[in-house]
Amino acid sequence: MLYMLDLFGTGVFAITGALAAGRKNLDLFGVFVLATVTAIGGGTLRDMALGASPVFWITDSGYLLVAGGGAILTVLWARFTAWSPRALPVADAVGLATFTVIGAGKALELGAAPEIAVLMGVMTGVAGGMIRDVLCGEVPLVLRKEIYATASIFGGTVFVLAMRFLPYDALSTWLGVAAALALRLAAIHWNLSLPVFTHIDLRSGPDGGR
Repeated sequence: MLYMLDLFGTGVFAITGALAAGRKNLDLFGVFVLATVTAIGGGTLRDMALGASPVFWITDSGYLLVAGGGAILTVLWARFTAWSPRALPVADAVGLATFTVIGAGKALELGAAPEIAVLMGVMTGVAGGMIRDVLCGEVPLVLRKEIYATASIFGGTVFVLAMRFLPYDALSTWLGVAAALALRLAAIHWNLSLPVFTHIDLRSGPDGGR
């Protein structure tokens, strides 16, 4: 189940990367680049941090095939159907929740401490999107005021705690996915956000001078 969920998240994140490429009017090569780095970027950094060598997509090319397939399907679908403005954030929320649990679960399997597992889940969930946003010339979503990484932390924490206290791994997995997804979708629907830090230097003028 975890493997199928991992492939599903890979496909969803590839779609978000391809949609982002479409918004920036990139060529087909750019579409494949953004789809691929979004889909496997977070997991790659996770495996490198955990010392899992080789990284997952080198030993299983199915991840690259799913990422490429997601990019192709997105391009073909976009030629005949207009994407809803909410398509990208909703698809991204599904990928975030899925990859958070996958990352945390892999860390636990490799013997990482619970707090490290949560951190690895967050890295898996948000790093690919960060790379995507940087390549698109945008401030990464995780660094803006939206509840994004917070949803990943919440879902990862629920998953790790459930794995410790519940007898069924499948139930723990779905609880973690549901927790992260529910918080992220709630933030999108009701425009929830964290407080924004604004610093105004009263000692300097508008141009930074005295």
